[in-house]
Amino acid sequence: MSELETAPTSTDAARPVAAADGARPASQTSGRLRNVHRTQRSWSVLVLLALITIFSVMRPEQFVSWFNAKSIAVDASSYLLIAVGMTFVITIAGIDLSVGSVLVFSGVVSLKVMLAIGGDGPLVMLAGLAAALLSGLAWGLVNGLVTTRGGVSPLITTLGSFAAATGLAYLLAGGQDMHGVPRTLADTLGFGEFLGVPYTVLVALTVAAAGAFVMSQTRFGRYTAAIGSNEEAVRRAAVNVNNHIVKVYVLSGALAGLSGFVSLARFQTTTLNGHQTDMLQAILAVVIGGTSLIGGVGTVLGTVVGVMIPSVLTDGFVILGLEPFWQQVALGAALVIVVMVDQRRRRRDVRT
Repeated sequence: MSELETAPTSTDAARPVAAADGARPASQTSGRLRNVHRTQRSWSVLVLLALITIFSVMRPEQFVSWFNAKSIAVDASSYLLIAVGMTFVITIAGIDLSVGSVLVFSGVVSLKVMLAIGGDGPLVMLAGLAAALLSGLAWGLVNGLVTTRGGVSPLITTLGSFAAATGLAYLLAGGQDMHGVPRTLADTLGFGEFLGVPYTVLVALTVAAAGAFVMSQTRFGRYTAAIGSNEEAVRRAAVNVNNHIVKVYVLSGALAGLSGFVSLARFQTTTLNGHQTDMLQAILAVVIGGTSLIGGVGTVLGTVVGVMIPSVLTDGFVILGLEPFWQQVALGAALVIVVMVDQRRRRRDVRT
């Protein structure tokens, strides 16, 4: 049995290395870091509750309603799909700046496939879904291979994919938004509900539940955390680290593709210019939720909480009548503050 199957974020192979340097065992450090990020996740819940309370008191007649709650949930669900994939990427100490562009590219390819087939039946929608998933998967595969085989940093690799996917999306769409989304797709996934809960929210929660299970209960999740914690130790445990990293980026790309398909259903257009801040929203949600940008600790359940905070904040700003530009200022400032706090906590924990 692999050593990693019994150690969530480290391996016994790491202990001799740490001992030789006079440092504490990797498992002890990882355990303390997990406690730190559980605390951060609890803090995130308190921040979310505080925001809900503030906006409820300031605009009770507008903010406190089932309609507004559904609006916030639908908005958050779009970010949650890509944030789940981003959680795995950041847990291995990587980054994926291309998710917003991959989302747009996948939506364009999906719509072109559905228009080429024609009609409005379930087979057309399944073909569009397959096209979106495969498009996102392909970009994830490129990111993973360039990062591992090409030796290029994830930051540069995914920044290049961000630019390339954006350009190709515009070329395929002819430089303007495409329309003609099948009516059935819009009426079901776009605006349909089950027991009062929108299908888009149900899809996002299903993906999040699956992601949480994989991260916490499977070998794939253990390897993901272990690579972010001590990649060299994982290599010494006879794990094919490069292949696993590629799989993580493929997962991120596929979920971005799924988000592109959901976006088509919601807006009934390709929204070429509507996803510039999606990457920022996803990273912010992941880090706020308790996943460390340095890697080694990841929590999908924390990401669910984290993705709600920007959505509630944005909705509250709109209700209060603030300029939309302040939303981006607040999100950018929040990201810097959260990362700064995360790094300080981690350095302090390693020293103690």
